Amino acid sequence: MLEATVSNVGRRPGGPVDYQQIKVEDRKEVRLLILSRPEKLNAWTERMHVELVHAIEEGNLEKSVGAFVMTGEGRAFCAGADIGDVFAKTLDDESQGYGALTESVNWVGLVRESKPMVAAVNGPAIGLGLTMLLSMDFIVAQSDAKLSARFVKMGVVPELASSHYLVQRCGWGTASDLALSGRTVSGAEAKEIGLVDEVVVDDVVGAAVERARSYAENAPSSLLLTKQLLTKNGSETDLDLVQRREGKSNEQAGLTPEHREAVDAFLEKRAPKFR
Repeated sequence: MLEATVSNVGRRPGGPVDYQQIKVEDRKEVRLLILSRPEKLNAWTERMHVELVHAIEEGNLEKSVGAFVMTGEGRAFCAGADIGDVFAKTLDDESQGYGALTESVNWVGLVRESKPMVAAVNGPAIGLGLTMLLSMDFIVAQSDAKLSARFVKMGVVPELASSHYLVQRCGWGTASDLALSGRTVSGAEAKEIGLVDEVVVDDVVGAAVERARSYAENAPSSLLLTKQLLTKNGSETDLDLVQRREGKSNEQAGLTPEHREAVDAFLEKRAPKFR
């Protein structure tokens, strides 16, 4: 059994924050971010968004945290945006549509600039509940989970750069099919079409934690630089530019104490200590 510490309170220099719609649980160097509105299938709200951003920023500042896993409490991951909290509000305010809410914080930028993030899709991941995952580093899904980019069924369009990530993950034809039909796929089918990276029959959180731990054991500065390279170079066709970026990042990495520790550990025939 993995040791775990659970907290509903986040702390930063500005003082403690009482989390009402998420929970934070530490499993050694892996921090779980748990969407916690099980009675609403963890439907996304503005407050949940604020709390998630706060928890991620806090974890990025803590040396003891090596990686994140995000999952949902109860039988769902996230059923999408809360209709009453999000769509009803925007219909009453012509100056701020749904798009303005999803652009209020650069979620994709935050995910890509953060410590490694693994999704544990334990149940339905619908609409925003799916697109918020696509920029993460690895997605593990329960085989019977349900995933859908059903924006066209709500009269809106994909967000959180999902029109990019769907194509990257699934290819043009499959991405078009998912986005234009709004159809739902199982976790098993999602693995077949590349929408998720691993599928498990049970204990999806345990599988995601083990995956995250395999990232967290590595040099933090190298992890961040590598994520930056993958973000910039994933769709780059100028291979000379790709190599220049890699060279510059390697110059930065070579100057870090973590690189020195890795070299010393190799010469001394021991495991490196990065934390």
